[in-house]
Amino acid sequence: MLALVCVLGGVLLLVYPSDGAPLRMIIAVGAIALGALVLVSALRPFRFGITPDGLSVRRPGLRREIPWAEVDALVLDEPPRRDGYSTAPRLLLVPAPGVTFEPVTARHPIDGRPAIELLVFDQVREQPEQVAAALTRCAGDRFVDLLALRRAAFAAPDLSVGLRGYQMDRVDRLIRRGQDALMSGDAATRQAARGEIERAVAARLPIAKRGYNSYQADAVLDALVAALADHQSTDRETAP
Repeated sequence: MLALVCVLGGVLLLVYPSDGAPLRMIIAVGAIALGALVLVSALRPFRFGITPDGLSVRRPGLRREIPWAEVDALVLDEPPRRDGYSTAPRLLLVPAPGVTFEPVTARHPIDGRPAIELLVFDQVREQPEQVAAALTRCAGDRFVDLLALRRAAFAAPDLSVGLRGYQMDRVDRLIRRGQDALMSGDAATRQAARGEIERAVAARLPIAKRGYNSYQADAVLDALVAALADHQSTDRETAP
């Protein structure tokens, strides 16, 4: 849209003469040149290749071969839901120490290290599972599939949405908090997450004009608390 607006605006300035012709000419030519530049950039072919030697990336802002030695971590993640709607999964790259990628556009979802966003899955035909399988083969332990790990830790069902339900963002944050705690493998982290969820439920979750069905959300949060408690019990039983 920006390219079309610039080109059409420049053409109109050239077609309809008026006073100040030299200045109009300069503005018109500049607008057309800017529109052409944006259009060429948008139409350049996108490429994301996975090989035993590394990654081949060609997209706006990043066009290079990335050997595995320059990659510290690759993370397949899904941002938190917004207003009950899922956000497209994305693939993040954490550079190896001493390697710089600009600009830094994201953070590692677990430890907060600077990362760049390589791929958003609403822009490609391949499914996250296909890309994850290729990265597992080629990237080895550099790659972490947080999508699969969260589902394995606690598979949260889709909740019904209606009038006068629990505030969706609040429920989604609690579920994500519990899932991440279950993935962590740390008893203290799970205990802290369990306490946070129990306190939130006991204090009554906020009600929104449009929100999650309260009975379903309560059931999911109760199951999540139970899962966190079960893991803590196992930790105590197996501790030396």
